[in-house]
Formats: sequence, C-alpha cells, structure tokens
Amino acid sequence: MALKNVVAQINGAIAALTELPVIGPIMGRGFVVITYTGRRSGKTFSTPVNYRRKGDEILIGVAMPDKKSWWRNFQGEGAPISLRLNGVDRTGHAVTDRANGRVTVRVKLDTAA
Repeated sequence: MALKNVVAQINGAIAALTELPVIGPIMGRGFVVITYTGRRSGKTFSTPVNYRRKGDEILIGVAMPDKKSWWRNFQGEGAPISLRLNGVDRTGHAVTDRANGRVTVRVKLDTAA
C-alpha cells in the first residue's frame, strides 16, 4: 500500500473519531477537521489537523512543513477556510506564517451566527 493511501486512511480515521459521541469531544480538544479549496486545482480538500485555540483565533502548527503542501494554500493574503470545530461548522480566513523553519497557519474565525 502506498504511503499516500496510508496517510489518507489515518486522516479518515482521525476525522471519524472527532464525530463520535463519546470520544469526539475529547478528540476535539486537540484536533479539528479543516476544509479548503486548492489554490491551483480548485478542488475541495478536508484534513484533520492539530490546533490550539486563542480566543477567536485557531493556531495550527504544521509539523514537517516541507513534506506537506496543504498550508501553502494560505500564503500571502491567505484564503477562506472551513473548520469542523467541536461538532460545529465554522468559517474563517487563514494565513500562513513561516519563520525560523516553523510554519503556523493562523485562522481568524468569522463571527458565529
């Protein structure tokens, strides 16, 4: 099985765990499923990521950023993003910060309706 398929299966399992009634809230403390549109492909992608919340801002640290590409969609002026946060769909605007070899994607959440 190719590594890409293994990663897809693991991501799918993590995303599913965040939706379960008992374990979902526990998983939701550290994981959020993000959905975004690829800047070149125009395709919609969803992936679970680890996050920290700071008020109305979500901070996503990108581990091994040179081996991943999803965060590049938010370089420059950034782009819209959707998040499945604690069982609730939220939207926001994400911007990539890259400094000292570290990559963080900062999401400013839109006002909840």
